[in-house]
Amino acid sequence: MPPHEYSPLPDHGLLRFLTCGSVDDGKSTLIGRLLFDTKTILADAYSAIERTSLRRGMETVDLSLLTDGLQAEREQGITIDVAYRYFSTGTRKFIVADAPGHEQYTRNMVTAASTADLAIILVDARKGLLPQTRRHSTIAHLLGIPHLLVAVNKMDLVDYDQAVFNAIRADYLEFAANLGLEDVRFIPLSALNGDMIVDRGERLSWYDGPTLLDILETAPAAHAETPEAFRFPVQFVCRPHAANDPGLHDYRGFMGRVETGEIAIGDEITVLPSGRRSRIKDVHIAGRSIGRALGGQSVTLLLEDELDVSRGDMIVKHDELPRVTQDVEAMICWLGEAPLDPARRLVLRHTTRETRARVEGIAYRLDMNDLARKPAGSLAMNDIARLSLRLQRPLFVDAYADNRATGAFIVVDEATHNTVGAGMILAA
Repeated sequence: MPPHEYSPLPDHGLLRFLTCGSVDDGKSTLIGRLLFDTKTILADAYSAIERTSLRRGMETVDLSLLTDGLQAEREQGITIDVAYRYFSTGTRKFIVADAPGHEQYTRNMVTAASTADLAIILVDARKGLLPQTRRHSTIAHLLGIPHLLVAVNKMDLVDYDQAVFNAIRADYLEFAANLGLEDVRFIPLSALNGDMIVDRGERLSWYDGPTLLDILETAPAAHAETPEAFRFPVQFVCRPHAANDPGLHDYRGFMGRVETGEIAIGDEITVLPSGRRSRIKDVHIAGRSIGRALGGQSVTLLLEDELDVSRGDMIVKHDELPRVTQDVEAMICWLGEAPLDPARRLVLRHTTRETRARVEGIAYRLDMNDLARKPAGSLAMNDIARLSLRLQRPLFVDAYADNRATGAFIVVDEATHNTVGAGMILAA
């Protein structure tokens, strides 16, 4: 090959993933090791955690300090808030979320899982599956994370014994079958020593699968696996000031983010809830025509007809209509510190639309230990349950399993304005 020619590296798109599991499984250390071994840590950041490690009398640098940024986290040695880190390799960009392992902070994990494409479930090789391992796996499944990777960490503390790894794998597969998990992979590793993170190391020769980074670099990105219906919740109606440009008198653009799907000039659309039809006249970004928009882009849509459209409406393709309903069946994770009182006045927020909601009934609560469905008259913090909700205004929804953007909502206490629940809409 001539010197001036080269083969570009493949670009596998952005991958959002999170690490979760029980307390002290090594989630923060794993992310720190990943950042360190991919050489994405700045020298001053490494020097800072090196000094902190020395003050604590540690013989090696504590890489978990890269993600445990809150003072309380460093003092207690636990992760409390979700920590996000951004890094890239030669073939991909990543956003990684380090979710808390303590049961008290399960609600924080829900936040991190809601946008993840892959979840790394860490298991301490010495302890095997724990209740929090099952809880986080269940939440990851309910939140529609399509790919799970069970990372059996701290293999260095069990002498890298293959039998230990195989036993944990068998236990998890039995649990996964009962839960309905399908895409689950397993990897042994040592986050402390770096075995099977970026480099293979020399102490897991019996494992012939890919390293953690190999898996992350080749995992499917969001919106890449199946075609998705076009969903465009309207955030704002744009009418520019026309004093200096009379041509702007006719400009009426509808601003928002393409949650899923794609749209192009000439496509026939329907506006909900009115049901009125039109066609796409143009697609703009920063006043410039781009002709076509894809999922994740924030754009302004111009229609051929003058329709009454406002914030909270949704623009969809005429042959890809969502369900319009005032009755919702959903799985919900209760986030509020105060228990759910079915008589409370609640507000449901879905995309850019908001409506009052009433709890019609609690079908069951999931027991995280055995996944049994238990009767419940109320819900405590971190409980996961199936609810029936009656809405004051109709929503435009898809089942969460089909569309995570229009299948999700949050519940807000009308009196305190606190977010008290996160829900996933079930199929009609």
